[in-house]
Amino acid sequence: MKYVIMGVSGSGKSSVGEALSRAIGAPYFDGDDLHPAANIAKMSAGIPLDDEDRWPWLEKVGECLATHPGAIIIGCSALKRIYRDHIRSAAGSEVTFIHLAGPKALIAERMKHRSGHFMPGSLLDSQFAALEPPSQDEKSVTVSIDQPLDAIVSEILGDLGGDKP
Repeated sequence: MKYVIMGVSGSGKSSVGEALSRAIGAPYFDGDDLHPAANIAKMSAGIPLDDEDRWPWLEKVGECLATHPGAIIIGCSALKRIYRDHIRSAAGSEVTFIHLAGPKALIAERMKHRSGHFMPGSLLDSQFAALEPPSQDEKSVTVSIDQPLDAIVSEILGDLGGDKP
């Protein structure tokens, strides 16, 4: 199975991805590591990415999913439907998106307390403005982040049901 942990910056993609990785025995990759240096520099400067910035990165996310044998989890914002469609196409196989959803105030508070990340809290509004939650016709689960990490992972595992590797 191919999984993408998606959501706005600060929603917990890395923490949830790593915990889910331990729970199902599939490797977790942080999609931020696939960004070109120019994207990271732009976001670090407080400038939101545009679609032209994102396409090469989304292609790399899909290629990582496509080339990894077996189950894999990647953290990637995948904010818009068109981005998820691009990832699905590049992956060449079925991908399940796990949407980490939460209120902007909670995420903003979390972002204030994290260190060492290039994405400034000032870009959170642009992330929410771009967010198109998965539609019913997309293979996805949505989980509230307003709960402890172990409860989030348990809910995801319950929602995935028979899809777990």
